[in-house]
Order: sequence, then C-alpha cells, then structure tokens
Amino acid sequence: MKTRLLARAAGTAAVALAFLAGLSAERVARAAPRRDTAQPYRPLDVFAEVLAYVQNAYVDETRERDLVYGALEGMVQGLDPHSAFLRPDAYRAVRDETTGEFDGVGLEVVMKDDGPIVVAAMADSPAERAGLRTGDRIVKVDGASTRDLTLPEVVRRMKGKAGTPLALEFMREGFRAPQAITLVRDRVRARSVDARVLDARAGLAYVRITSFQDRTDRQLKAALDELRAGLGGEIRGLVLDLRNNPGGLLDQAVRVADRFLLSGVIVSTEGRGRRAPEVETAREKDTEPRYPVAVVVNRGSASASEIVAGALQDHGRAVVVGTRTFGKGSVQTVMELEDGSALKLTVARYYTPKHRSIQDHGIDPDVAVEAEGPAPAAPPPPGAPPGHPAPAPRTGGGPDAPLDRAIAELRARL
Repeated sequence: MKTRLLARAAGTAAVALAFLAGLSAERVARAAPRRDTAQPYRPLDVFAEVLAYVQNAYVDETRERDLVYGALEGMVQGLDPHSAFLRPDAYRAVRDETTGEFDGVGLEVVMKDDGPIVVAAMADSPAERAGLRTGDRIVKVDGASTRDLTLPEVVRRMKGKAGTPLALEFMREGFRAPQAITLVRDRVRARSVDARVLDARAGLAYVRITSFQDRTDRQLKAALDELRAGLGGEIRGLVLDLRNNPGGLLDQAVRVADRFLLSGVIVSTEGRGRRAPEVETAREKDTEPRYPVAVVVNRGSASASEIVAGALQDHGRAVVVGTRTFGKGSVQTVMELEDGSALKLTVARYYTPKHRSIQDHGIDPDVAVEAEGPAPAAPPPPGAPPGHPAPAPRTGGGPDAPLDRAIAELRARL
C-alpha cells in the first residue's frame, strides 16, 4: 500500500537482512564471513554482528524486533526532518489523522537539530487550548528528554487514549527556562473546513482550512455553496485562512487550488536523477467565479498549505497576507510494510508554478503583517451554518491584524 502524504511518489528496493541470534558473541565474531569490498550492503555484516553482541551480552534482555525497529528509526530519521520509519501503532495513527479523527493532543511536530519543533496545534485540540504555538520546542514528554528520543517515539508518546494526561515541557523564544504543562488527551476531530459570512452587504466571506484530509475539497465546495445561500447571491470576495495548517494530502491541496484556477500549473514535483517532473495542472470544470481572494498565512502554514498559497500567488489569483510560511517543500511517499509498519520517505521536492522551491524558505506574503493574535479567527458558533453572520468586521488595530488587512485588501478590489 502506497500513500502520498505531503506532501508523495516512487519505487522501493527490498533488502534482505540476515540477523544472527542465539549465538555467543565470541562465536559470532569468529564466524562472521569476510566479503569482497565491492559487494553491496557490506555494512549489514557489521549490523548483524552488533545485533548479536547486544542480544547475547547486553546487561538486560532485549527483544529483536525492538532493536531492529530502533535501528530503522535512527537510519531513516538521519536523512531529513520528514522521513521516518513508522512502527505499526505509529502508522495506524498517521492513517487516522488523514481521516480527521484520532486520540491525542493535536500537535504537528518535526525534528530539528535541537529537538522536536511544533509546526502547528490543530484547531480546537488540547494543544491549541493550552496555548502551544508554532516554533515551540518540546523539551520533555512525560518526563523523558526528547534529546534521547526519535521523532516517531515523540509522536508515539503523545498519542494515547482520550482522557489520559500528558506532561510536556517546552521552550519558547523569550523563555528563560522550559515551561511545564499537563494536557488531557482527547478525541481530536479535525474539522477540515470552517466558513462564515464576514459582510453580507459587501458579499465578503471567510473560509478556514485547518488541514488537508481526504474530504477537504468536497467540504470546501459545500461550504462555498452554503455561503452563497447565506449571502443570497454570489460571493464578491473571499478570505482563505491557512494559518496553522500543517498540510496533509497532496491531491487535496491540488484540488483546492484547482477550484480557484481555470488553467495552468498548480505544482510540480522533481525527484532524484533526471526523471521528468510530475506536473499537476488546473482544469476549467467547477472553477469558482473570479472574485477577489486573500490568502492568510503564518509560520504554521506548511506543506500542502504552501502549495495552495504559492499556486494562487504565482497565478495572480490571490493576494497573500501575513508572515512567511514554514518552508516544508518536500514530498513524502508512505510505503506499507508486511508487518504493519511503514516507511515515510522523502522522494522529491515540489515547486510553485514559477518554479520556486519552498523547502527551508517558505512563501513570502505579498502583504506582510507581523502582529497577530494568539489564534486565527474563531469558527462559527456550534451548529451554525456556514452562512451564519459574523460581527461587523474590524478595520484595523484589533487582535487579528492579518485578518483585518486581508479584509481591507478585498474591499480595495471590489
């Protein structure tokens, strides 16, 4: 089974590993054959030798599977911050997240040199309610230092049954020492799309996409149709809020961008070697009318969010407002393995229609707005339809300056 997360593509090579077990360390050392230096995978001889030493001589009893999984995690994590070997339970959690429901605290993290860094806290999750932000560095998870953990181990420790506590320590720019907090895990139900009317008279509407899941594009279409019903006519201007959206499925990012573009390149992905790039293009069918669009982004906008923002920006279809995005411009393929584990491997980098690389840089906004409140604008009240009217929009100086500026940009284009 092969899944393209974002952001996904390519082939695999199977390597058979011969593990030595049940022998004494001395016997393994004497029996290990010497191979020609030109033979591929010769370092696996050393791996098997070390595995046998650990199994036979380590002070505590060890399990072969745990040792092998640990070695695989270390090998893949060393490639880049986004590749990972996923144990079966971690892989099940990844699949749950793409459907939009899972037990945990709702944190999206990546591994940097100084430890796991928060990309975004999901909307209405325990992490968001606790005030965790993009850029926070997780120092400890349930008392264990993250310096001693791989990224899959950090994620695995944060997952857990709803109702159970999770103790975290985190550092933030400006802190003198790590801050300790306790979260209570919950069933995180990620609403992929929230929408509301901003100004019925002016025909202005607001849509927030919190992540790109397997039904995001359908939810977006339904929200836009209901907004039109709430306005009693066509949308005349739209704020598309992608703040703190950590990404998700590549195909959904392409479909969302396609909804606002008549034609042209949406994104291209380029892998290793000289293979021709894969190019995703827009189609005229089901394209929205060409009303003004303002896309709001911040440091927590990553991966699939950057694809959408970059495509609309390059085509001149939207003005991008906010701060520079996260800068995750690599494509991961998830390959399911026979024991239920999986390999998430970076196989390509993606580029905007003007062939801009997002990796390690991000999308620069057209209109930079540094000051912003602790979270994007709140979704409608529970149970309210997307056409539910919001309070009169602010004109600036409020707690959500990027949203205010996006609305001002729309008004200037009416």
